[in-house]
Amino acid sequence: MKPPTRQEKSKIKNQISKLRIHRSYVFSQVRAIPIPITTIGMRLPPDRTDGKRVAASKPQALGMDANDRLRLKTYSTMMNSSILIFLTCLFFLFVMLTTDSVIAGESGSEFAIWPTTDDQEMPDIDGDIVVWQQFVEEYGDYDIYVADLSTTLKAGMNNPDDPLALIIGDANDQMRPAVFENIVVWQDYIIQEGSGDWDIMASDLSTSLKAGDSEREQPVMFAVSNIFGNDEQSPAIHGNIVVWQDGDEGDYNIFGADITDPASPAEFSVANFERDQQQPAIYRNTVVWQDSYFGDKDILAADIWQRNKPTDFAVTLAEFDQQHPAVWGDIVVWADNYFGDMDIYAADLSKLTAENAGNAENEIQNNNSAGSAVSAVNKLVSTEFAITANESEQTNPDIDRHIVVWQDNRNGDWDIFGYNLTTRREFQITNESHDQTNPAISGNTVVWEDNREGNLQIFAIVLDGPEAARCTSKPTGDVNGDCKVDFIDFTLMASEWLECNLEPKEACLPSIASSGVGIHASPG
Repeated sequence: MKPPTRQEKSKIKNQISKLRIHRSYVFSQVRAIPIPITTIGMRLPPDRTDGKRVAASKPQALGMDANDRLRLKTYSTMMNSSILIFLTCLFFLFVMLTTDSVIAGESGSEFAIWPTTDDQEMPDIDGDIVVWQQFVEEYGDYDIYVADLSTTLKAGMNNPDDPLALIIGDANDQMRPAVFENIVVWQDYIIQEGSGDWDIMASDLSTSLKAGDSEREQPVMFAVSNIFGNDEQSPAIHGNIVVWQDGDEGDYNIFGADITDPASPAEFSVANFERDQQQPAIYRNTVVWQDSYFGDKDILAADIWQRNKPTDFAVTLAEFDQQHPAVWGDIVVWADNYFGDMDIYAADLSKLTAENAGNAENEIQNNNSAGSAVSAVNKLVSTEFAITANESEQTNPDIDRHIVVWQDNRNGDWDIFGYNLTTRREFQITNESHDQTNPAISGNTVVWEDNREGNLQIFAIVLDGPEAARCTSKPTGDVNGDCKVDFIDFTLMASEWLECNLEPKEACLPSIASSGVGIHASPG
């Protein structure tokens, strides 16, 4: 069966992408190429919305006569209006008293992890282990540095007075490190037969040093992917899976490898489309990346549970560029320039819903002839939301659990900001007059590049106080998921007062008295 052409797919996208929207997406099971098909709703950031739309309550009195139906509708409308007016007033009073504006950081002090006059860049962190690339002036190349931030002695890992655990390097460049638990991965420039290319290398830190070693020795390394003539770059790791971009500029693809057996990593293809698939991130079986298939940068993802047949899907195919994705759990975050400057947006993958494949196929066929090439399709709906849409630049987000961090220049230089997905509060992490960039987070610890000393160094801070608040147990009346019960929850509940989703609909109907509008439960 002949797959649809790029021109046919682009035509579909151009027809519906003039508004910033949520979308449903259809995918070919043959080539797994995303095709947007319907508009779900306009996406607007909260601080650029001219007005708000509230969904009205519309209880249906099916099976009743016209007079009873009118009485129930009148009664419901009166109750809804009274409750909504009262709770809305309380809600606005509550908002005035408890503003959600940016709060100042109340965390511990910032500190340089390992001060030096060499430039330190591209940090990553998992638990207490921090990794970064460092340009060593003495040798004129980049090496990988590993530090352990724990304050207790770990046999073979560090001295509590000196967090530096390892230096990974040789005469060539080692760059773009990533870490998960005891495994560090990086891109390594290998020269072979007079030419060089980038490969993906790794080391198990738990076996790199022996207890009692006084010197920082070279770790035992192994190749994740070292295909001669291919450039493998930008690795990411979670569990025993490493992913990276592979190929040449203009046709990068996403590959992965299972490194359960370091002596024989099992490679597999994640995304092999036209144009560039770049900058992958991974959480368990979910891989996300930025994709240039449609000409601008979009965020795509794949479920790699079946290594030989990853299921790819679109997170966002909006116009302009969406890039630098990160993922934790069901939440994907990225930088988005839809409004002419970079903002931070997110999508909740748990709200992707699979619908009837046959109906989706009919819909695409009715909209464009390219649908005739789709043999089996899934229709997926994702919900995007703004983390921050400030009119300055925000980019390079990272996420761990319920905390999102990014670099932000709203104050005239780059600072590190954060957002708590549970409390829905934005907060500023750094306010130093120089630039703080490229943050990464694990737990409550945030690391970043910082040039306050005149050269780039890796700084860190441990968040505490309200910005790091987490939900220990969800209250029964928490409607909006912020781990507290307040007027917002009451307002949301009132907006759906008397809504009923029982099937059959007749089960929703109360008994209507023959006189007045009194409503009582049916006997028995």
